Amino acid sequence: MGYMNSQYRTVEPALIEHRQSYRHQVHIQRAAIREHGRTAKAGELIDLSIYGCRVASKTRFAEGSRLWLRFEGSSPIPATAIWCQNGHIGCRFDDKLDSGLFRRLTLISE
Repeated sequence: MGYMNSQYRTVEPALIEHRQSYRHQVHIQRAAIREHGRTAKAGELIDLSIYGCRVASKTRFAEGSRLWLRFEGSSPIPATAIWCQNGHIGCRFDDKLDSGLFRRLTLISE
């Protein structure tokens, strides 16, 4: 009986933002991005969450490319390119970003 009453319930519209976590705006110019077996290219970290980031780079990467990212002296971070357009690359980290590194990177840009 509960199902019959709830099937016509109004639902709020979905949010446009579907990310798992809020992206913090950062501006870190010392970033490197590379594909496996290739040389690193310069980039700028634009925004960051514990699950992914956006990097500005003159190099174009194909969607689904396996990447290694390095920010401000961090260890290489494995990621996947989700999208690439207009000189920006949206990346999803393979593993959740270490909270200490996340804190350090967001504090550097303030």
